[in-house]
Amino acid sequence: MLNRRGTLASLTGGLLASAVAGAAQAKAKPKTQAPPMDPTEILSLWPGDPPGASGVTVVETIIERGDPKGLRDRAVTHTRKPTLTVIRPAKPNGAAVILMPGGGYERVVTDKEGFETARWLADHGYTCFVLLYRLPGDGWGAGPDAPLQDAQRAVRLARSKAAAMRFDPARVAIMGFSAGGHLAASLTTRFDAKVYDPVDAADDLSARPDLSCLMYAVVSMADGPAHGGSRKQLLGPSPTPEQIALYSPDQTVTDRVPPVFLVHAADDKTVPVANSLMMFTALKAKAVPAELHVFEEGGHGFGMRSITGKPVAAWPELFATFAKRHGV
Repeated sequence: MLNRRGTLASLTGGLLASAVAGAAQAKAKPKTQAPPMDPTEILSLWPGDPPGASGVTVVETIIERGDPKGLRDRAVTHTRKPTLTVIRPAKPNGAAVILMPGGGYERVVTDKEGFETARWLADHGYTCFVLLYRLPGDGWGAGPDAPLQDAQRAVRLARSKAAAMRFDPARVAIMGFSAGGHLAASLTTRFDAKVYDPVDAADDLSARPDLSCLMYAVVSMADGPAHGGSRKQLLGPSPTPEQIALYSPDQTVTDRVPPVFLVHAADDKTVPVANSLMMFTALKAKAVPAELHVFEEGGHGFGMRSITGKPVAAWPELFATFAKRHGV
């Protein structure tokens, strides 16, 4: 029994009690791991203002949305200066991936569907670029094609850096999530659409990706399968039949489309799985190499952080296998 009348004994007892209590508390509530440092290599997408900037008055804002696990979950609204954030691998495998996070065309979710997935890919040898793209409702001259301008430019700019960054310019994949998946799908089918005038030598390069990965992607703009929020931001409240057809990538597939890897969860209540089914059907009709994985459980927006213990946990390795099989 401790001698509580002795100062030394009292101090020792107090320290022991604190240590035991601290250990118990740590066991009950494990410390939240500090988020990794932000990548610091950032490329401006355009040498000056982006196309159609005259009259744009929105203010670019970063929102910390919070996460129950203490992970960073930032979103950028009203993008004014589109960028490519670079995450380099320790051991390059000679291929690159340009990531296009989602956000319903109202925001760009940079951490969950950008940096986190890019780090996994970089660990597997890919040189990664996370695209911060402009949003169609912010008054840009090209309207619904403003994000596509950024996507085309991103592929061209990345290819212009291939030699310096030690990857093959003929091994460039794109990966899009949700509304970013719509952007990736649009680039996959409309890579050669003339949506801006060349600004430098990088624009002499092709914008055609060598492989496309569409993650729980918004595809159709038609009533029913369409994600209403993305469609409204992209095309307004009353799109014409011609707009619906042009901005539904399943309607613009040709035999020049690169191989496509699609992932969706059957229980996605935000973007119906019909979007991926329609895109896959259109790809097969044109004999485009394609692979579709529909998982029983996963919901929407799972990225890398919400897959543990769920069927969708298989998707990253499945993508890597598909990409390798098609030379990327």
